[in-house]
Amino acid sequence: MRIKKNPGTILLTALVFGAIAITMIFNGVAVFGVMENKAAHFKHNSEQAFQIAEAGVEYYRWHLAHYGSDYTDGTGGAGPYVHDYKNKDGQVIGQFSLAITPPAFGSSIVTITSTGYTAEQPNTKRKLQMRLGFPSLADYAFLTNSDVWIGDNESIHGKLHANGGIRFDGTADAPITSAKPTYVCKPVFGNGCNNTVKPGVWGSGGPSEFLKFPVPAFDFGAITIDLSDIRSGAQTGGFYRSSSGSRGYHIKFKSNGTFDFYKVTSLRSVPSPGYGKDVDDVKHYESYDVSAETLLGNYVNPSNGLIFIEDQVWVEGTVKGHITIGSGKFPVNPNTYTTIVIPNNILYTTKDGTDSLGLIAQKHILIPRYSPNNLEIDAAVIAQNGSAQRFYYTGNILDNLTIYGSVVSNGVWTWSWVTQGGSVVSGYRNTVTNYDTNLTYNPPPSFPMGTEYHVISWREIK
Repeated sequence: MRIKKNPGTILLTALVFGAIAITMIFNGVAVFGVMENKAAHFKHNSEQAFQIAEAGVEYYRWHLAHYGSDYTDGTGGAGPYVHDYKNKDGQVIGQFSLAITPPAFGSSIVTITSTGYTAEQPNTKRKLQMRLGFPSLADYAFLTNSDVWIGDNESIHGKLHANGGIRFDGTADAPITSAKPTYVCKPVFGNGCNNTVKPGVWGSGGPSEFLKFPVPAFDFGAITIDLSDIRSGAQTGGFYRSSSGSRGYHIKFKSNGTFDFYKVTSLRSVPSPGYGKDVDDVKHYESYDVSAETLLGNYVNPSNGLIFIEDQVWVEGTVKGHITIGSGKFPVNPNTYTTIVIPNNILYTTKDGTDSLGLIAQKHILIPRYSPNNLEIDAAVIAQNGSAQRFYYTGNILDNLTIYGSVVSNGVWTWSWVTQGGSVVSGYRNTVTNYDTNLTYNPPPSFPMGTEYHVISWREIK
């Protein structure tokens, strides 16, 4: 049987199917191209939205640099605050919307949340969050306006800065800085310091990479303004007392958020030789240890956290919440400067940032003669015009002092008195300062702050 083939039919079928295949491939390529174009367009708008959001946080960072306490974008009203974003030709190509979270009580941290989007694709949004804060004076473990000697039995955990020179024989885990390129080291700072010229920071301690000099000096005179502000705040919404008419007042904090308040009526006598000697070699025949006192009442810690005493004040106890105690007399007169005395332990109920205590004295921050053998001070302390110190008492040697917080001292500070060879002859044999990191941006209320915002964190959020 013969079958007759038709070559034209086969060719026509092949052409038809070939055309269909080419059409499908072309359509697929076209669809892929369209999808790729849309993806590229979306990616472009998303990236532009990110840049617009970034412009928003940078704008408000600039705003705070000029208007540090304005958290309403100059409107006085609630947000969000929407701004147009223009290109170089002045055309609006998108917007950013700002939400500003002001600092919580006792904090300097401002949170800026910026949402950016383009006019062409407004539903494609990117959101950035920046946290800014003023670093407080308590950013330093130690800050002083004078020369310093850190002995080989001392450990500093946190930054130390001196406007004077530093002999550093201890151990550190943060920058040790001096404002001096060189200075004259006095004999009181041990062997090798016979009025000889030394580098701004020197000694056998370290690590050496932490020792830096010279750096800008700190202005101690600015603290006066903060002390006056604390006084005003205590008078209007805190706890304020004028002169006791006697020896001063005594505050004993309690773990329940209250404090007992006493009037000090008499002081213990200083045993032979009848005086203590300060860092300026001045003899003090007066006592700083309480002998008798009268309870005036128990008070709830003030809601604004501010206590101001226009008299000498003793402070101890267990602190709950955020408190600042100022001690001073106005108008300012060097002859009437007041002192804060720490006769016993000052402890926080927790060390997670929930509690903080600031002590700001016009003159000295003192640890008295009859202080405990083992003493802990949880606080940030400032001796505005004097020194943070324990006087030299003949033969009075104690064991351990631990500070959790910060020490700011205009004059030379010391808790220990040593011979030229470094042997302790008065005060605490061992001193350890542990910097409280919570104090940098969450200091005690109205504690002195820096003047420039620092970026704490920057991140994209969903």
